[in-house]
Amino acid sequence: MIDVLNLALPFFGLIFLGMACGRFARIPDSGLAWMDFFVIWVALPSLFYRVLSQTPAGELGQVWFIVATTLATFVAFLITFGIALALRRGRLAEATIIGLAGSFGNVGYMGPGLAVSALGTEAAAPVALVFCFDTLLVFSLAPFLMAVARGGGAGAFATLLLVLRRIALHPFIVASVLGVASAALEVRPPVALDRLLQFLQNAAAPCALFALGVTVAMRPVDRLSAEMPIAIAVKLLVHPLVALALLSLLGPFAETWVATAVLLAALPTALSIFVLARQYDTWVAEASSLIMVGIVVSVFTVTTVLWLIKTHRLPLNFLG
Repeated sequence: MIDVLNLALPFFGLIFLGMACGRFARIPDSGLAWMDFFVIWVALPSLFYRVLSQTPAGELGQVWFIVATTLATFVAFLITFGIALALRRGRLAEATIIGLAGSFGNVGYMGPGLAVSALGTEAAAPVALVFCFDTLLVFSLAPFLMAVARGGGAGAFATLLLVLRRIALHPFIVASVLGVASAALEVRPPVALDRLLQFLQNAAAPCALFALGVTVAMRPVDRLSAEMPIAIAVKLLVHPLVALALLSLLGPFAETWVATAVLLAALPTALSIFVLARQYDTWVAEASSLIMVGIVVSVFTVTTVLWLIKTHRLPLNFLG
């Protein structure tokens, strides 16, 4: 158990260090802009590209793995969305944000560093696949359902095209596509460029986690709601169980891939959900509070999942 704590706590320690700095340093929100840019546009894309480009192309064509993990995210969304729709008396916009909060984990910031540290570099390929297809799912659901909620008509179609364009040009997805292409064509960058990418890869997780903590600290916990514990429970408990069940049903898959997918499913709600809430001016304060509370609770749940993985107690034949 000490080994698991030694693995997990530094990652959460970086988040809480960022939260402490965000609370007490009193640096304006704009001061985080360059850190965000470095993480999103430089460091994490370098990580995805470098690892995927060094992964055998055959490992990246895991169609049933993609189906299982993406379907697990969708099931978690449907569960949370359905409960929220009932509790919110049919208010579709609010139920959409709550549903996304219960299904979309912090795969971009926390996923790569935590999974690779726990499971080795072979975990990077499933991390990239989960991120790409979960992003496609979530950022397609959000504009579509928001357009329906607001009676968008032609505007809904235009919004959907705009968001799909942003997805296609997202730096994580572009880097992943280039990495897959490099692996398929067996293209290797020059030594100097590869070393630069390695430096950036090593900087990705620490910078991302610190930036996540600072950003969360700037969103006050000032509004709680009945849906919050439900969304947190679905995200941290139900989602990984659903992922494990679907992977068992649609597998078999390599043990590392199953462990990676379950670990990613157990991660707390992504900060992107707060961004979406603010974009659509829906459930904004509650989304901010949910993200912060979810991170605190996930210290215990994610550590438990890591313990199950590291002690080989994760039931890989969940349905068998």
